[in-house]
Amino acid sequence: MSDTLEIPAGERGVIRVFDLDMRPEQAQFLREPGALAQVLGIEAINLDHVEIFPISDLEELGLTGYLTQGCGIPEEEITPKRDRLAALEGHVLLLRSRAFDGAATRLTPASQIHHIASFGEKPINWSAPPQATPESSRLYTGPKLSPRAARHAARRIGAALFAVVMTAIVVTLFVLVF
Repeated sequence: MSDTLEIPAGERGVIRVFDLDMRPEQAQFLREPGALAQVLGIEAINLDHVEIFPISDLEELGLTGYLTQGCGIPEEEITPKRDRLAALEGHVLLLRSRAFDGAATRLTPASQIHHIASFGEKPINWSAPPQATPESSRLYTGPKLSPRAARHAARRIGAALFAVVMTAIVVTLFVLVF
């Protein structure tokens, strides 16, 4: 067994990189439901937030490029582990925090799974300065019609719709008869 990893409850934005020291067929099998959870020593895992792939699929981008450009990990966070990441061959496993559905988890990976590093995704800054609302877009600031003017406008619209519908009926009857 490898080292035990503790994942705290409610953890967000962390990606853990593991080296899979196994044959390609075994690595592919880990995508089956329950297989990965078993080799990690846990009950269940959300496979929607797990990636298992051969490093060769990344071609010239490489694992460090994938982590920075594809996963949003800051370059300065990867720099201390760059040599170790570049030395990896075969298949890798990327586990996002969401794979554990917010539950506190203790990973006890099998001997073929080696934890390489854990990285935090760059958090998104959702804050923004308050926007000034123009007077014209505020509720109930438009000109109010008097009740008499509102009834008159409604009657005009109703009369126009009635005229359009009746004209369409007359034209349809005219076409059908002649």
